[in-house]
Amino acid sequence: MQFNNILVVLNPETEKQYALARAVRLVKEQKNENKVKITTFMAVYDFSYEMSALLSSEERDAMHKSIIEQRQQAVQPYLEKYADPNIEFNSIVLWHSNEAEAITNAVAEHNYDLVIKYTQEEERLSALIFTPQDWQLLRKCPAPIMVVRDGDWKHQRRILVAVNVSDDKDEHTSLNNELVSLGIDLADKLERGNIHLVTAYPPTPINMAIDLPEFTTTEYGNGIRGQYLLNMKALRQQFGIDEDHTHVREGFPEDVIPAVAKELEAELVVLGTVGRTGLSAAFLGNTAEHVISKLECNLLAIKPSKKE
Repeated sequence: MQFNNILVVLNPETEKQYALARAVRLVKEQKNENKVKITTFMAVYDFSYEMSALLSSEERDAMHKSIIEQRQQAVQPYLEKYADPNIEFNSIVLWHSNEAEAITNAVAEHNYDLVIKYTQEEERLSALIFTPQDWQLLRKCPAPIMVVRDGDWKHQRRILVAVNVSDDKDEHTSLNNELVSLGIDLADKLERGNIHLVTAYPPTPINMAIDLPEFTTTEYGNGIRGQYLLNMKALRQQFGIDEDHTHVREGFPEDVIPAVAKELEAELVVLGTVGRTGLSAAFLGNTAEHVISKLECNLLAIKPSKKE
């Protein structure tokens, strides 16, 4: 997969636009044959303007327009800084109170194939800080989302793909193939091929050992691990990945995945998030949400492709 139509969310609170820098670098590393479109996006809003009883609707609209024009002018130096003959730059600035909703609407309207957004790093814990708007975007945006934390990208540039090899269900197999294919394609385009796979198998339930005296925790653990190793072997062989680039660990995904990413000094974790509808659309799913909250590196979150 090559990303050809990228939406970059600018952060009006910071001078350095890490998301835009990452997008431009990604385009150069992909070495696309055709021009790539990069659209910068900024949603502006000031509640005080909406509450002012002294302004008529026409005056309020004029003020909105003036602020949008100011923001557009502020964006231009960034586009000039990263000008490249292989990139077609566009810019969107609009008045909207909900950034995540505005981004999701833009993706649906313009079919962007990747959204890149900066999220700051918590200084003490080195973990990413996700705002309510970030979570809303991850839950609802149909396009892949790359969350970058700063401009200090690793020299090794390792890509860690989190997979689920617990069984051979079609939805798991399909998403695994999608995630690994994307990870390999990114690694190949970046001329490194330095891709790793990780999966976590569940620890032995303590209550089973207590309730069943004949239950052997070692045999149970070895059996579970053995099945995961077999399934991981089949997956890595399918894609030609070396055995020492696969990691099967006992524990919960929210602990195992961030730990392996830290050990490898991974630049990017590729993670699948479950698409949901109805009432459950308010949740990403506890596993993905907890994994994301503990990561100390950049993230590429992918929703399963919709089946026709």
